[in-house]
Amino acid sequence: MQLKMTLRNRKRYQGLRVGKVLCLLTVFLVYLALPRAFAEGDEEEDGPYQGKYLGKLNSYHHQVSGDVYAVNEYTFLIVGFNYDGNGADTFFWAGASNRPGPQGFIVPDEHGKTNILDRYHNKDFTLTLPDRKKMTEIKWLAIYDLNNQNNFGDVYIPEEFEPPIAQSGGTFSKRSHNVSSSSIEILDSKTIRIKDFTYDGLGKRTFFWTGVGAQPSSRGSKMPDERGYLDPIRRYNKETIELELPGDKTIFDIDWISVYDVADNENYGHVLISDGLNVPPSLVKVTPYEFSLPNCRQLHKDMQVSWEVFGPQITFQLSGQVAKTDYMSFGISGSDVSSQMIGADVVVAYIDDIRGYTVDYNITSLAPCVQVLGQNKGVCRDDVVGGLDSFQLNTYSRKDGINTISFRRTLKSSDDGDKEIFLDRSNYVVWAFGQLDSNNEPAFHTYYPKSDIVIDFNTTEPVNDCFSFTKRMEAPVQLWERTRISDPTVRTFNAYLGPSGGLRGYQGLTGHVSSGLAWYINGYMIPELYLKRGLTYTFRVRGGNNPHSPEYYHPLVITDDPQGGYDRLSDAKQSEIRVLAGVEFTRRGRPKAAAAGPLCISRYPSNYDRRLDDHFPTFKKFNRSLVTECSDEAPALLDITPNITWPDTVYYNSFTHGNMGWKIHIIDNYSNLRGGANSNVSRWSWSWWGSLLLVQLLLVLH
Repeated sequence: MQLKMTLRNRKRYQGLRVGKVLCLLTVFLVYLALPRAFAEGDEEEDGPYQGKYLGKLNSYHHQVSGDVYAVNEYTFLIVGFNYDGNGADTFFWAGASNRPGPQGFIVPDEHGKTNILDRYHNKDFTLTLPDRKKMTEIKWLAIYDLNNQNNFGDVYIPEEFEPPIAQSGGTFSKRSHNVSSSSIEILDSKTIRIKDFTYDGLGKRTFFWTGVGAQPSSRGSKMPDERGYLDPIRRYNKETIELELPGDKTIFDIDWISVYDVADNENYGHVLISDGLNVPPSLVKVTPYEFSLPNCRQLHKDMQVSWEVFGPQITFQLSGQVAKTDYMSFGISGSDVSSQMIGADVVVAYIDDIRGYTVDYNITSLAPCVQVLGQNKGVCRDDVVGGLDSFQLNTYSRKDGINTISFRRTLKSSDDGDKEIFLDRSNYVVWAFGQLDSNNEPAFHTYYPKSDIVIDFNTTEPVNDCFSFTKRMEAPVQLWERTRISDPTVRTFNAYLGPSGGLRGYQGLTGHVSSGLAWYINGYMIPELYLKRGLTYTFRVRGGNNPHSPEYYHPLVITDDPQGGYDRLSDAKQSEIRVLAGVEFTRRGRPKAAAAGPLCISRYPSNYDRRLDDHFPTFKKFNRSLVTECSDEAPALLDITPNITWPDTVYYNSFTHGNMGWKIHIIDNYSNLRGGANSNVSRWSWSWWGSLLLVQLLLVLH
C-alpha cells in the first residue's frame, strides 16, 4: 500500500515537473517569438504612411510578390510588385467569390488600361477599381490568367474591412477673436479642410499652429496657410480652406491645430485631432531639403534661405520649389523698421538651360526698369544704375523640381547702393519668387510676404526651422471668361489701366508673364478686338501722361509684337518690330510716344491683399471690387484705319512696359464672325439687335 502511494506521488511529482518545464518552454518560445512578431507588425509602419495594410501577395506562380495597401475605398497601392510577365492572358482580377476564379472582372492597370500584363520588377503603383466599385464589395485581388484560369498570386480582403476614408473631426473652440468653424474634415494624412472658418485678423502675430500635448502651447510649430505662406494669418469670414501639414509631418504626428498668437502666447481657438484615424494616405510628394550651411529659415512652403557668416563675408543659399522659368529673390529691406520692397537691395537668382545666375538689383519702384528723363527707375540691375554687382555665385543645381543656388557677398559693400548686413542687430528682409520675362528680367512677383520678416544673421547657436518641400498635383486654374469685342457698330474704344488679376487673369488668358497692370478696354480686361480693314477706329487713351512716373506712364501703341514695351527694347529688337500706330520718330530716328493720355486706373480698395485675386470666380466680380479713379483731363486720341498691308493679327500694348495688352484681329468682313467667332460682347449686341428686329416684325404683322 505504501509502495503504491509512493509510486503515485512520484508520478504526480514527475507530472508537475514536466508541466513546469512545458510551461517554461512555452514562455521561452513566446519570448523568442515576440521580437519577431513585433518586428513583423512594425515592418509596415516604417517609412511614410501608405494606407491600411492588407498583406503580402500570396505567390503561386511566375514570381508574383509585393505588399498591398488600401489607399481608400476604391484604390489599392501595390509596393514592390514583381511578376515575370510570362502569363498568356494575365490581368489584375478581382471578384466577390470565395476564391479567385473565372467569376470576376478586370481591374485596369496603373495606366488605366486593360492590356495583358507585362513584366514588373519591384514597382510601386496604384490600382483603381472600375465603375466606382468599392473594396467592400469584393473579397480578393489577384493576378489571374484568363486563358488557363490560373491564379498566379492573390491577397484577400478581410471580412468587415473598413478602407481608409476622409474622417470628420471637431470644430474650432470659440475662445477669442471670433475664431470658429464647422466640423473639420481630415481628407488624408496631411490635408485638413476647415469649413466656415472665421477669425477677425486682429491678433499681433497669429499663425496656424500645431503640436502635441493635451492643449495648445508655445512648444508647437507653424503650419502654412492655404496658400503656403508662413506669415501671420489674415482675416477670414466663414471661408472653406484646406491646410497641408508641413514637410513630412502627418496627422498621426499631432494632437491639435490652433489659431495661436506667439506674441502673447495665447490660444484663440483650437481643434483636437483623434488618435488612430483611418484616413487615406497623402498623395503629396515629399522632397527632403538639402543645405550645407548651419542656419536655415523657411520663408514660404516653397522657398527657404540658409546662411553662414565667415569674417567680413556672408554666404547664402536659396532653395525653392519653382518652375524652370522662375526666379527667387531675397535681400535687405528698403526700410530699417519694416519689410519694404521700395528701396530694397536684393539678389535675383535663377537657372537657365546652361548655368545659374545671381544678379544684384535695386528697387526704386514696383515697376519694370524703365528710363525716366535719362535715369533708370524701377526694378533695375545695379550695373544699369551705376552700381556694382556685389554677389559672387558659388554653386547651382536643379533637382526634383527644386532650384538650389548659393552665393556670397561682403557684409558692408563698397557699392553705395547696397544695403549693409548688420550683425549687431536684426535685419528686416524681403523675398519673392515669380516668373522671368522674355529678357530674363523678373516680372511681377507671384509670391511675396505681406508682413515683416526679421532675421538675426549672427546667432550664437544655429537656427533652423526649415522643413521638406511638398508637391501635390494641382488642378488646372479655371480662367476668367475671355472677352471678344466684334460688334461692327463699336468704333470707339476707351482704354485705361487696371490690375492684371493673378493666374486667372492676364497671365492665364495670354500665357505671358504680367507686369502687374493691364489694359482695360470698354470695361473689360484685355479683350480681343475685331477691326475691319478700311474702317476708322478711335482709341481714347488714359494710361498716364507723366513721364516722371516709372509705374504710371503708359502711352498706347499698336505693333506686330505680342510683348510690348517698345521703348525698353534695344535698337536691334526695335528694328524687327513693325509699328502700326502710337509711335512717332524724331529726326534722329528715336521713338517717341504719340498717344499718352491722363491717368485713369481701377485700383484695389485700401488694405486689400492682391494675392487673393484668384479667389474671384469671374472677372465681373473681380472688377466690381475695384475702385476707379480718373483725371478730369481729356483723353489722348489715337485714330487708326487698318488697311490691306496690316497683318491679320496685331497687338495693343504699352509703349513703356511689356505684357499689358492683347490681340487685335484685322478682318475683311464681319459676317464671317457670326457663326462662332463672336463672344459675350458681340453676342449680346447681335441678340439685342435680333430682338429689336423681331419686335418690329411682329408690330408690322399686327
